[in-house]
Amino acid sequence: MERQMVSFVIPCYRSAATIGDVVEEIDKVMQTLPDYQYEVILVNDCSPDDTFEVIRTLSETNSRIVGVNLARNFGQHAALMAGFHQVKGDILVCLDDDGQTPAMEVGKLLAAIEEGADVAYARYEHKHHSFFRNFGSRVNDRMLCFMLGKPKDLFVSSYFAARRFVLDEMLRYGNAFPYVIGLVLRSTRNIVNVTVEHRDRAAGVSGYTFGKLLALWFNGFTAFSEKPLRIATVAGVLCAGVGFLYGIYTIIKKLIVPGVPIGFSALMAAIMFIGGMLMLMLGLIGEYVGRMYICMNNAPQFVIREIVGKDETE
Repeated sequence: MERQMVSFVIPCYRSAATIGDVVEEIDKVMQTLPDYQYEVILVNDCSPDDTFEVIRTLSETNSRIVGVNLARNFGQHAALMAGFHQVKGDILVCLDDDGQTPAMEVGKLLAAIEEGADVAYARYEHKHHSFFRNFGSRVNDRMLCFMLGKPKDLFVSSYFAARRFVLDEMLRYGNAFPYVIGLVLRSTRNIVNVTVEHRDRAAGVSGYTFGKLLALWFNGFTAFSEKPLRIATVAGVLCAGVGFLYGIYTIIKKLIVPGVPIGFSALMAAIMFIGGMLMLMLGLIGEYVGRMYICMNNAPQFVIREIVGKDETE
């Protein structure tokens, strides 16, 4: 019986000091899982350090490694998509480049897939992230539940395994602004959680700044949900209703007490509030239109500068 192939896809950024250890850990754990063969796809997201040189060296000494070098920094999810296009396996496994997601526990994710799940996400009992990252994760979880319909009891993370058909469905998405979690949620709801350990970061600091996290969240709900437009519509109706009721109140007050002056401050406050809401709604609509324009112009998800490793000789 032919062994199933597991394809590990790892986006890399400022990970020259850690990616070698991650690959070594994958090699060790897969030796304990003889029912599987495997490949490792490392995607360098135009890291400013010598990450790709480390990847090149690893690919020269390990025939299972494919290195992908992007021409500029496209972000984690675009880097994942670039890796997905190189996958040849039956099962996809994604994890981080900093060692915080334990490759040694990949057997738990694979077991969940073998038991019938389409996707298995790692759940961490204790996350070893900063307060900022943990807060960002909570905000992202609330956004996913409201905007994309994620079940409240489902924990999503960067460490997960998925069946081949889920990967193929994600690869059908060819537009700019990919959001892997959204692609998974629209492909299947047969998703389970598997509890694993979460480690301290081995070296360096997270590459996610507040601006990058904000852009990621905004990308998620504008690329895969129309609910922001519905919220804008409801907000517009509420503002119009409040303005109408305030106008009726002002007229009645003037009729009952003719000497009471119409409040200039209240009027200006109402104008500023309504004007701000209108600008917010127009900006939101503009964001959708702008993204449609970029997609119509065939903006790439990623641009590959170079591929090293196994594919060079195939």
